[in-house]
Amino acid sequence: MQASERHRSMSMYYQPIQQIESYCLPQYRNLNHQLYNNDGGNGTQFSAPNSSDFYCTLESSSAAGSFAVYNSPSTVSFSTNDSPMSQQDCQTCPQDRYHSPDDTYDSPMSGSCVTEDLSSFKHKLRELENVMLGPDSDNLDSYDSAISNGAGFVSLEMDSWRQTMIAISSKNLKHILTACAKAIADNDLLMAQWLMDELRQMVSVSGEPIQRLGAYMLEGLIARLSASGSSIYKSLRCKEPESTELLSYMNILYEVCPYFKFGYMSANGAIAEAMKNEARVHIIDFQIAQGSQWISLIQAFAARPGGPPHIRITGIDDSTSAYARGGGLHIVEKRLSKLAQHFKVPFQFHAAAISGCDVQLHNLGVRPGEALAVNFAFMLHHMPDESVSTQNHRDRLLRLVKSLSPKVVTLVEQESNTNTAAFFPRFLETMDYYTSMFESIDVTLPREHKERINVEQHCLARDLVNIIACEGAERVERHELLGKWRSRFAMAGFTPYPLSSLVNGTIKKLLENYSDRYRLEERDGALYLGWMNRDLVASCAWK
Repeated sequence: MQASERHRSMSMYYQPIQQIESYCLPQYRNLNHQLYNNDGGNGTQFSAPNSSDFYCTLESSSAAGSFAVYNSPSTVSFSTNDSPMSQQDCQTCPQDRYHSPDDTYDSPMSGSCVTEDLSSFKHKLRELENVMLGPDSDNLDSYDSAISNGAGFVSLEMDSWRQTMIAISSKNLKHILTACAKAIADNDLLMAQWLMDELRQMVSVSGEPIQRLGAYMLEGLIARLSASGSSIYKSLRCKEPESTELLSYMNILYEVCPYFKFGYMSANGAIAEAMKNEARVHIIDFQIAQGSQWISLIQAFAARPGGPPHIRITGIDDSTSAYARGGGLHIVEKRLSKLAQHFKVPFQFHAAAISGCDVQLHNLGVRPGEALAVNFAFMLHHMPDESVSTQNHRDRLLRLVKSLSPKVVTLVEQESNTNTAAFFPRFLETMDYYTSMFESIDVTLPREHKERINVEQHCLARDLVNIIACEGAERVERHELLGKWRSRFAMAGFTPYPLSSLVNGTIKKLLENYSDRYRLEERDGALYLGWMNRDLVASCAWK
């Protein structure tokens, strides 16, 4: 199994990041916010200062949405020569601290509008206090005195400002990202603008894990405000990587993280166990990508006592995997046929170049006399459910598969809850999940590795932006926890299929080659692979 399984990224959905543009931070020339002081009188109107700084980030279209304060004056691209930005492609963007062509692998954190000088910090708080509490409020000392004397109350808004200012001073990226997302959720555009201005000076695609993650989460927030999230997800205006380069990035991610190997090994183990006495086996893979998952299974069937079965694989395709392959499903057929011939395994391949949402019974090529296995590896979360469409392809596919009476159905999915969650809790869940992901990559793939930025950008960032920036049908990254998947499978008529203990032992040996911070746990008939205390991938089987 190779990382060439493009749609099975940890976003697990490999999509080529094709285009990158620069943003201007919002100008808010006509935006006034009215805030009220304690006595309930007239509020103090104020306008956000114009921002003249350009912010170079992933952006794709003119984003002619309702939030039209962003401009995209030029196109930039991430180069592969150890530099996250090609200055040649971003002539209107100043050489900023987010994408530094000269200092690629440092993590510059300077330049905040809030200095670390105590007097300047207090002065900033006084300004904020005047805004939040009205022009008649006293300085910080009298404010503190009022609290201690019980003569006043602590404004929740002011307390939030104080915490945010402290977070900026201490460069607490998680806190600032959270505050920025909360401001967007509350439609507090002025606060969101200010925090994004601060964040762009702290994030770095070549820094600590949280800085790298923060860079892409910031892109998602900006894309959400500019209504360009779906455009970023579909295509980005930069030189998209050649298919061979993209395949290389996938292979790197596949090797440095055990998530894919875990998923494929656990699914293959369940299939091998269910088919151990079958003479003719038909496997339907709902997202075959490069077909790499089946290499080890064909080898295992070749070594089966009594000889291998006749194997037929139906591969359902997707356009992105086709791009990474550099061609259609005939490439997968040729690859697997050659392998099967080498191991003397009777083999046939049935190509179904069709999206999962469009799959009907006649596309699957089911024949009588074949034992059927169905594989859903990192795929079902892309299917819209009842919250998106009345067609509910997520449950429709499960009912369709159940009607075929398969011997085994395998499910491998990210253990994350982003499907129906509202924006702000979805943002928090995404930050928590991908923090573990980026930390695990950081342990295995050195920061000085020249391709690490490309791996994270082309294999992870796009999905992350989609989760944060998009809504409705345009949000295609819709993960659910295994508990929800259990309910869906049960409603479709499935019952759990026990996983083999031999598979568990094999996976444990696999994890010995990785950091000891990975953990494998079996509970309630499913296998979970996690990083420290966070479950990341879940695998189970049904019949």
